[in-house]
Amino acid sequence: MTDCIFCKIIKGEMPCYKIYEDEDFLVFLDIMPVNKGHTLVISKQHYETIIDTPDELLEKMINIMKKVTKALKQDCDGVNIAQNNFKASGQLVPHIHFHIIPRFESDGLKSWPQGKYDENEIEQYRLKIENLLK
Repeated sequence: MTDCIFCKIIKGEMPCYKIYEDEDFLVFLDIMPVNKGHTLVISKQHYETIIDTPDELLEKMINIMKKVTKALKQDCDGVNIAQNNFKASGQLVPHIHFHIIPRFESDGLKSWPQGKYDENEIEQYRLKIENLLK
């Protein structure tokens, strides 16, 4: 993709604060961090979402994420790993990537709001999703 910012970073057309690189992945600091140390793990091959990304690549990607998470955890209290798919979810760059976000007891960040199901509604959703998996 010619106008993908992550593809431009991979090609060296735009700078990044690289942490790790191999033949399939690039890991670098997010320039708009939730907390300092907020890291992005991206595939060097362009896939827009987790749905498009081959399983073999995702399997390798999780191993890279685990290494980065283990390193980051040495300097923080916890870690969030986030991955958004499609604009409605908050995906700003249409290129598969995971956020690894260092968390601190005192950072003031909260989890997203939690809702609840109405009576019998949870079973309806369970059945709907079960059927979609078929």
